[in-house]
Amino acid sequence: MENETLLVFDFGGSAIKYGVWHLESLQEQSQVVTPKTLAEFLQTLVRVKEALERDYQFTGCACSSPGAVNQAKRVIEGNCAISFVHEPTFYQSLEQALHLPVTIENDANCAALAEVAYGAAAGKEDVLAVVIGSGIGGAVIKQGKIEKGHHLFGGEFGFMLLEGEWNFSQLATPVAMAKRVSVMKGLTETALSGKEVFDLAEAGDAIAEQEVQRLYYYLAVGLYNLQTSIDPEVIVIGGGISARTDLLAKIEEQVELIFNRGQKTAIRPDIRLCQFKNEANLLGAVANYREVRFHY
Repeated sequence: MENETLLVFDFGGSAIKYGVWHLESLQEQSQVVTPKTLAEFLQTLVRVKEALERDYQFTGCACSSPGAVNQAKRVIEGNCAISFVHEPTFYQSLEQALHLPVTIENDANCAALAEVAYGAAAGKEDVLAVVIGSGIGGAVIKQGKIEKGHHLFGGEFGFMLLEGEWNFSQLATPVAMAKRVSVMKGLTETALSGKEVFDLAEAGDAIAEQEVQRLYYYLAVGLYNLQTSIDPEVIVIGGGISARTDLLAKIEEQVELIFNRGQKTAIRPDIRLCQFKNEANLLGAVANYREVRFHY
């Protein structure tokens, strides 16, 4: 198993990232534009394989993809930006084109598996991965395995209601915060980016300061709720906001305020930043391949 040489793909709406898992490390990382049709998509993957197999002898192909991956049925359910991955014969088409055994897992789940196998949650069995982008998604890992739930939508944390009809994604993402600040300043909804709001707050802008504090507060509330309901050992945070050097300290400040208000639970969440960035889905695809093929 340690001698496995895997062709690894991360299917994205605009780009396909790829690499080679060889000698227990990820090598040859690059990317190509995602084609618009399945035929062109398969041709692109074959060209990548042919270019790389001059130097490597592949034993399998590990993939990360958007969509609700049903590994038992070998189909990708739901809807995503790459419509043809939902075709019922997509798995078989990959294996026939590449002449390799193929495994596929959801991209958010792959990011979580990467952290458990090699990163910030290494050695932990029960982990939540919370990925903060335009919305909030993630994954639940129990006893080292992805817990997808009955409908394959485990980890859709962003739909959790936190205040009235407002959900976690609407209250605790930089994208939503930027829209609020833009409107409050009399600008168009998309006038400001999340980064610009953070910059305004650091410069002393009162509206931006207020909304940044609200974002950290609702992040803390959401993570507190997840801790009390699922009880993981560790919560790892990913997404663009995880690049902020003060993120953990700001969330911890708000968690402390929650506990000081007399909340009864004795378990404080162990919150960590994801270790991996662009390579997370590739590494997680490798971890999934090993689990599916070898129960590693």
